[in-house]
Amino acid sequence: MSGTFYLYQKRKMYELIFANFALHIKLDVAEIEQIKYRLQSKTIKKKTGLLSAGAICRNIYFVNKGCLRIFNVDGEGEEHNVSFCPENWWAVDISSFSHQTPAFYNIDALEDTEVSYLSYPVLEELYIAIPKLERFFRILTQNGFHLYQQRITSNLSKSAEERYTLFQKQYPKLEQRITQKQIASYLGITPVFLSMIRGRNT
Repeated sequence: MSGTFYLYQKRKMYELIFANFALHIKLDVAEIEQIKYRLQSKTIKKKTGLLSAGAICRNIYFVNKGCLRIFNVDGEGEEHNVSFCPENWWAVDISSFSHQTPAFYNIDALEDTEVSYLSYPVLEELYIAIPKLERFFRILTQNGFHLYQQRITSNLSKSAEERYTLFQKQYPKLEQRITQKQIASYLGITPVFLSMIRGRNT
């Protein structure tokens, strides 16, 4: 039974990530098998770190189940959430990963989380073997950059209530899964102020 369940979980994992690839590229059977052979997976317990600032980001992660967060810690020890990565999202410190230099961001798990991942050297090899993968990750990076630009503009020009509404649209149903403190950190406000906003919206 356990072996059957493992195979079922493996199939589900592959379904999610290859459906994500299919959003931008079409892979043939041989290419899919090549990626499956190189793809690794792991489970991360809640509150466990995947990447610490100052370390090198060796892998790019795809979330099959659970939720990761990308965040920075300021000089006073205050955490600032940059993004959340629930199911079907990718998580990486893109500058650290691309240049194999020390990371600015931390990545950890807000829930028990299952990820698939590719290491930097493996992905570089796959770019040569399957050139269309470069197109996929280029589009992924472009979309991520677009989201970060929107987020910067939002923080500069929108009210806290408007930022909260955008958070709800970008991460539907996620606020039922993570703490008010984590959402407040993402919005750049206090948990008390977030509670007031929620009260006005009910």
